[in-house]
Amino acid sequence: MADRPVSEAPPADTRTDRGRPIDPKLLEILVCPLTKGPLRYDAAAQELVSENAGLAFPIRDGIPIMLVDEARRISGD
Repeated sequence: MADRPVSEAPPADTRTDRGRPIDPKLLEILVCPLTKGPLRYDAAAQELVSENAGLAFPIRDGIPIMLVDEARRISGD
């Protein structure tokens, strides 16, 4: 067999959550697991925010973590 070139892993600094796009189609169908209400995408914080529940759900590696126990409480200012 011929030797195949080994592909190099991307530099470590490109493996971050910041700026990683989330599928717009996914955003259309996701709802808050607590209230079943709409979510607002906060790209800077990489979170899906439920204003009704006062929770922000994290997005890790482009995957929304839709568990209430993983959500951050937000103030109702």
